[in-house]
Amino acid sequence: MDFLKKHYEKILLGLVLTGLIGALVFMLFYIASDKEEMDKKREGLINPRVTALTNLDLTVQSNAVARLQAPYSLDLETGNKLFNPLEWQKTPDGRIFPLKAGNEVGVGAVVVTNITPLYLILTLDAITTNELGARYTIGVEKQAALTVAKRHKQSRYISPDEKKPNDFFSLVEVKGSPENPAALVLKLADDGEVVSVSRDQPFRRVEAYTADFRYPPEKIVFHGRRIGDKVSFNGTDYLVVEVNQNELILADQSNQKKTPLPFAP
Repeated sequence: MDFLKKHYEKILLGLVLTGLIGALVFMLFYIASDKEEMDKKREGLINPRVTALTNLDLTVQSNAVARLQAPYSLDLETGNKLFNPLEWQKTPDGRIFPLKAGNEVGVGAVVVTNITPLYLILTLDAITTNELGARYTIGVEKQAALTVAKRHKQSRYISPDEKKPNDFFSLVEVKGSPENPAALVLKLADDGEVVSVSRDQPFRRVEAYTADFRYPPEKIVFHGRRIGDKVSFNGTDYLVVEVNQNELILADQSNQKKTPLPFAP
């Protein structure tokens, strides 16, 4: 302790000198490091390092240029009908569909599937003989008759000496012997046509036609419709006003407009 008391000033001065020497040494290293850093910055400013740029992604721009060169064509007529809208129809079963051609519903959608001729048929069915002479049984079938009862085959009887006509015909001539004639010549009462009938050769004449047709939107089928028959579809009543071998004609009952419907077998 006496040593410290006697020499503390020297010890303190030594410590201060040691600190100063250490500070001087540190300053030398600090100045060298700072100078090196300044030299790097100066070199970077004078001769900057240039790196190559990466390739630019021009996909979006290229696609835009391609779209401009081949512009998209909007079909606003045949597809969604923006400027020429379609009429839509709802069927009784709830199905909805567009009317593209205009004949998907109504009388224009009717399809004629078959046309059948209706005949007047006369047949020589029987020959009976007795003491009064020969008597002939003629079968008459009028398929075009207005009532169902008259469409079935009916029998009419006539003798060679009878000149009075019945409701269908009159006998004009008996060819051959009356008991076994080769043919009977008859005159029709409705139009006066003269026809020939024998056992092997009946007389047939087309008097009218019937039509089979269907209405696809409602899946309705009509069979054997003839002139005067009424049919209904699509909420409208129609009358069959004409049927021939080539077409069916329907008349709208609300306005009497007639629509011909061809038959294409």
